[in-house]
Amino acid sequence: MVAQPGDWRRLLEAGAVLTAYLDFEEVLRRANSFVPSAAGSILLDNPQQKHDDRSQNHLTFIAAFGETAVRLVGQTIPASTGIAGRVYLTGQAYSTAEAHADRFFYSEVDQQTSYRTRSLVAIPIRIEHEVCGVLELINRDRAPGYSEQDRNLLEIFAGYISISVQNVLDGRQAQEIAKRDNLTGLYNDRYLHIAVLEEVTRCTDRGLDVAVLFLDLDFFKRVNDTHGHLAGSQVLREIGHLLRRKTIERQAIAARYGGDEFVLVLPETDLEEGIDLAEEIREQIVASTFCAEPSEIQPEPLNLHGLTCSIGIATLQRHLMQDGSPAERKGTLLRLADAAMYVAKETGRNRTAVAGEPVRRRPAERG
Repeated sequence: MVAQPGDWRRLLEAGAVLTAYLDFEEVLRRANSFVPSAAGSILLDNPQQKHDDRSQNHLTFIAAFGETAVRLVGQTIPASTGIAGRVYLTGQAYSTAEAHADRFFYSEVDQQTSYRTRSLVAIPIRIEHEVCGVLELINRDRAPGYSEQDRNLLEIFAGYISISVQNVLDGRQAQEIAKRDNLTGLYNDRYLHIAVLEEVTRCTDRGLDVAVLFLDLDFFKRVNDTHGHLAGSQVLREIGHLLRRKTIERQAIAARYGGDEFVLVLPETDLEEGIDLAEEIREQIVASTFCAEPSEIQPEPLNLHGLTCSIGIATLQRHLMQDGSPAERKGTLLRLADAAMYVAKETGRNRTAVAGEPVRRRPAERG
């Protein structure tokens, strides 16, 4: 069977639609219009849970059509099993006219869905050169199996899926980049306000606390004046790495607010826990040596030490009344933490201050 000119025009039109947005059900409908089948599905791996050994990955049915489609979507199979798994691991298309006699066929899905697979074709879906999923069609209409022409058509559709998936991933990456500070990799101040509002709303609804820490480096201008702005930029980058390490397990939001100011938002964290973390961070900055290694920003090691910071803290349950909109509570929480930080500055620096209270911690002794 050779595709007619009208078929190719329809195929190109379908491709223009499918690559514009990501609609897996529509992809399957279009594929089925060219290669009529009783059922079909699209399986993808999880980009956030990939293993170096790809056989340890899992494939999830993210779209399906046919009698038992509703039972399939959301189910997961090991990437090491079945024809889909073979195609995923080898990157080679595969078809069979007698599925239950095929040594690669994984019959458990049929058993779970009370379905009878006879013929099957599976095509790899790639992002760039790496297989990320599989397009399957099952039980070819009016034919005992799938032809080479069927496989060629489906490989074109798999290409459309690949472009669509890549577009979505690129869009998500662009969104993530837009949230980040270019120098430190922490969140920027624009996203910080969005994130604080979300956490204040969520934790208020659940009766949970939120701690906000405002951190400002002490006498940071001296670093720039003495060693240059490149050294200052490298110090800020290393501070960003330090804050990320200290907060990553807490699912906290770490942001560069501007200049040498940083903000940490700690969901489900009360005042005492916030103070403890602030002191850990403050003491670690005191004990750290910055620009100890050559970097792309500061090519010569400077071994800067003795840097200190001042930190202010406010928490949702300790410092805010229950009235006010989430946006008002968010703004008040940030202002109180910022004001506490200035109290820490005015009372000697290198210390932690709580909003509306005397300074709670004295600076650590330095050698």
